[in-house]
Amino acid sequence: MADMDRVGAGGVPQGGTSGRPARPATAGGRAIRVVLVDDHQVVRRGLRTFLEVQEDIEVVGEASDGAEGIAVAEELRPDVVLMDVKMPGMDGIEALRTLRERDNAARVLIVTSFTEQRTVVPALRAGAAGYVYKDIDPEALAAAIRSVHHGHVLLQPEVAGALLAQEENNGGQGRGTSLTDREREVLGLIADGRSNREIARALVLSEKTVKTHVSNILMKLDLADRTQAALWAVRHGIGA
Repeated sequence: MADMDRVGAGGVPQGGTSGRPARPATAGGRAIRVVLVDDHQVVRRGLRTFLEVQEDIEVVGEASDGAEGIAVAEELRPDVVLMDVKMPGMDGIEALRTLRERDNAARVLIVTSFTEQRTVVPALRAGAAGYVYKDIDPEALAAAIRSVHHGHVLLQPEVAGALLAQEENNGGQGRGTSLTDREREVLGLIADGRSNREIARALVLSEKTVKTHVSNILMKLDLADRTQAALWAVRHGIGA
């Protein structure tokens, strides 16, 4: 399998190459480089088997728990990490927090069988770019990988519903009145799934200015991240 000798039996990177030529770039650029982090080998094998037939996706490494996942992601610097939540040792949420603390640029897509709100919310607050369930249709999973790679936030309907319910329980009415017109524009584009770069282009602003607007929005709405901001916007009729 591709690049399998770049990770040891437990997932720790060992260096070297597979001897297999890198997957050729697609029309839109090079293939999306993916790392799989799941404690079940059969799950990793199934994901790899499917993803390896996608012309624009390349599985470059695997890991069996959070600590190994961090090591592999730090060594291989993938574009996207598919991360399980419940694993022995360090779980997926703690691994995700560590990757964010280390400024690892990989977008993390949670792929799990756990649907409880107490699992969903911490994962998204830790910086997950998306949250899908393991019974997701294979083609939909490939589409999810492409989506988060392009800077979008991706949630299955049940997950979005759980976050909206929490936001409503915490009280969300009236907070939007403190937003400026420009901040509402930025919030609407966040709700549309736009990245900071895309927002900057759409509004003819610098990315630094957009980041400032996003920070102000989160502060004024008392939200933890842009995922919650997107859901708040949708709930209150802004953007998507």
